[in-house]
Amino acid sequence: MENNELTIAPQNTGESGQVFAPAQFEHAQRIAKLLSSSDLVPNQYKGNIANTMVALEMAFRMNASPLMVMQNLHIIHGRPSWASSFIIASINSCGKFGTLRFKSDDKSCRAIATDRSTGEIIEGPLVTMEMAKQEGWIDKAGSKWKTMPELMLKYRAAAFFGRLYCPEIMMGLYSADETIDIVANQSK
Repeated sequence: MENNELTIAPQNTGESGQVFAPAQFEHAQRIAKLLSSSDLVPNQYKGNIANTMVALEMAFRMNASPLMVMQNLHIIHGRPSWASSFIIASINSCGKFGTLRFKSDDKSCRAIATDRSTGEIIEGPLVTMEMAKQEGWIDKAGSKWKTMPELMLKYRAAAFFGRLYCPEIMMGLYSADETIDIVANQSK
């Protein structure tokens, strides 16, 4: 490994509990310390080397810019969550699909894209305002579903599409909007 490279993918060293090779881990900690001291990173990373290390690890797993991941990985009540715009951008740039599009009206939305390997049109689940009402997304305090329903329908449709057709991009995480709704419903 050259001095300017950083690979922090898990190493199988045969030692129980070791996640990173020691030299890589130390290098990653130096990078995390530098990034966490920057004014350009979001507050959940400022001075927080542990959160920054998690973001670094995710960035390298995704082959993405650490700063881009940090700006789009939100920690909501202790849960990492992606910005919806990041999910859409990641789907659009993954190479598996043509540009993500939306079939929508005032009350529903479905994300669609063309599978580049087969030419097949892939349709995600239908998201509706009735679904939003039944799930309690609309009535929670500060809900953007009341003031920006068209955007929220598209964001939720994109997240559902990503979870079904490219879970490797989502990495098992929900969108920030979904996490906020989940936490709000759990506190009832």
